[in-house]
Amino acid sequence: MAAVAPTPEDHVAADAAKLVAGHVEDDEQQGGCCCCSAASSSLARRATSWCRRRLVPRPVERTEPAAKPKRVLVAVAAGTEPLEAAATADILNRAGARVAVATASEGLVVEAAHGVRFAADGRVAELGTDELDLIVLPGGMVGSVNLRDCKQLEKMVRKHAESGRLCGAIGASPAVALAHWGVLQGFRATCHPALLRQLGDDGGVIAVDDRVVKDRNVVTSQGVGTAIEFALALVEQLYGKPKAEEVAGPLYVRAQQGVKYTIQEYNHMQWKCTSTPQVLVPVANGSEEMEALNLIDVLRRAGARVTVASVEDAPRIVTRHYKLNLIADVVLEEAAEMDFDLIVMPGGLPGALKFTSTEKLVGMLKKQAESGKPYGAICASPAYVLEPHGLLKGKKATSFPPMAHLLADQSACEYRVVVDGNLITSRAPGSATEFALAIAEKLFGGEKAVAIAKELVFM
Repeated sequence: MAAVAPTPEDHVAADAAKLVAGHVEDDEQQGGCCCCSAASSSLARRATSWCRRRLVPRPVERTEPAAKPKRVLVAVAAGTEPLEAAATADILNRAGARVAVATASEGLVVEAAHGVRFAADGRVAELGTDELDLIVLPGGMVGSVNLRDCKQLEKMVRKHAESGRLCGAIGASPAVALAHWGVLQGFRATCHPALLRQLGDDGGVIAVDDRVVKDRNVVTSQGVGTAIEFALALVEQLYGKPKAEEVAGPLYVRAQQGVKYTIQEYNHMQWKCTSTPQVLVPVANGSEEMEALNLIDVLRRAGARVTVASVEDAPRIVTRHYKLNLIADVVLEEAAEMDFDLIVMPGGLPGALKFTSTEKLVGMLKKQAESGKPYGAICASPAYVLEPHGLLKGKKATSFPPMAHLLADQSACEYRVVVDGNLITSRAPGSATEFALAIAEKLFGGEKAVAIAKELVFM
């Protein structure tokens, strides 16, 4: 009996099954997605069945296979600057890279700087031998020393750099780790200004006092306040300038970097609080990591007692873009028993929707507003939490620009940070540091806020 030649529908059905199976396999490698591994064979069968039912005979257009996503390692350790790690992972993830955060410390829970805790994807000691497109070292003095002392990471970075592949380091890490390993010999590089002399004293390294320095396959940067610029520079190196500009758009980064932040203020009032301001930062699955971490980092540097409260059933939440596993201090039920001088929410639409449907949090916000105590929100939260619950009534506010039409009063939406009496609002991840610094100024005074801004290398 003669063999029957496969029809175009047969070819496409087989391709569809492979595509779905490949999708499941890829997502399993990343830690899972909406398609769980148990359903992979079922999905493949459904894809084949659907194709056979729906396709009619016609020429099949051949397309080029999709390019493999860039593979990126962000190495972290105890004492790592959380914002430098999270901003880099977030922005590279937005660009389409497959980002893994691996810890050089024991265990998966990272005790980062400023009391921030998060769970890494894995450990450096357990990484395979697959080639990476980019290795990034965030800073933090303690974290950089811990990265430097990880022999496996040193071996990996040396080999990676020698092969001409892209390396990035920010904050203390260029001076403490990369220069110590000899990776920066003959390169122009920068680091946190406090360590620039040390970097320059390392023979063969050309220390440059710039916010971001690109030299061949190495990108270095100065600190928390330059983290977004650093991450966008890495995107440009991996994907080109158009992609970097595309990713930068929804962040609403500042038009001019390194200058003082500005606040648009109405109905000026002194924010009164206890000797040590007590601040509540609620978080939820889908909260914007850069917005949450800016609030936590900056306000703890300023001296506030910041309580991070999960509105989910457990302290661990998964953030909006990179899917960082941030571990809160308490759940909201515990926080509800405490008194706070300020309640301030990060954005991220999924997180904001969770906030607005959480009666206990809404009740706390209303009580805060009615008592004249400060409260605030950034990005999606002014439009999706404060506005629908009447917490913007009679107030000037701003919000994430594509959502600003949801505010009843849009007259202040053009501003990056808006204060109206006891209310403070802001726009997006790119204005999150300004937002946190403005809060620090209201709580501790302008001199303190400017000192922190300089420490961050924000200005």
